[in-house]
Amino acid sequence: MTTFKEIRGTTIESVSSDPTNPEGGQIWYNNTIGVLKGYQLAAAAWASGGNLGTARYMTAGAGTQTEALAVGGYGPAFLSATEEYNGSTWSPGGNLGTARGALAAAGTQTVGLAFGGDATGVITGATEEYNGSTWSPGGTMATARRYLVGCGTQTSALGFGGGPPDTAVTEEYDGTSWGPGGNMATARRNLAGAGTQTAALAFGGSAPPGNQTEEYDGTSWTSGGNLNTGRTQLAGAGTQTVGLAFGGGPPNTTATETYNGTSWTNSSSMATARRALGGAGTQAAGLAFGGMIPPVSTSTEEYSGAALAVKKITTS
Repeated sequence: MTTFKEIRGTTIESVSSDPTNPEGGQIWYNNTIGVLKGYQLAAAAWASGGNLGTARYMTAGAGTQTEALAVGGYGPAFLSATEEYNGSTWSPGGNLGTARGALAAAGTQTVGLAFGGDATGVITGATEEYNGSTWSPGGTMATARRYLVGCGTQTSALGFGGGPPDTAVTEEYDGTSWGPGGNMATARRNLAGAGTQTAALAFGGSAPPGNQTEEYDGTSWTSGGNLNTGRTQLAGAGTQTVGLAFGGGPPNTTATETYNGTSWTNSSSMATARRALGGAGTQAAGLAFGGMIPPVSTSTEEYSGAALAVKKITTS
């Protein structure tokens, strides 16, 4: 019989407290509580979060899983309402100056940016900046559009794609004004994005088969690995090399995929299939909210990526 000593080159330690920096596969006996433990890979999973105060779809998201923004969207009408998430519950934030849906966002909960969209039937390039309490006007995009996506920060943002008609246009924001960036290879709307102004990721969208990925280096876009599930009206989070894609349609899907800078891998599915949802966070800690099930949804889901974790070893 193979022993842990033969595999790992050491015996199982008896310790008074769990090690602070265990290695994958390490096993130890905690003699203070009388429990055998190991450090192993925990599977990725989605879990329920707190519901939005206002049901919405085609909303924009920014921030992290514990400090997120839901901005604008369509609900019973064009929405100016902003909501802030603290990891458990959503609470009201400052209203946008211009109510709109199908917009994009970037930045954080306290230093946010919203731009583009459909403002009560008028396609706009208007930009607003958030300070954690109120929105104020920023520079206007050169190309007014809706169904676009954004990433980056309030002072170094990227806006790309959108329509109608479908566009490949990319613009860069410096905290004051928008300037031209390199065009995407594939014009599309209702895509998702992640990353920064100089290392961005664009994926999915309206251009059939809806699985195309492109990577931006601050100057030009190049092809990346295709999504396994082609889709539009999806959401994204993370970075160019550690990305997350989830939801979308048609038909509405729960599909979730992770990106490693080269290829997409299927991950744990969402509990609720939906499209036109908002997203925020990272590959390790993502956030999905709102969207069209139908009906229009208030539900929030939190994603925990696969990670090493301490587990109690039992006989069951």
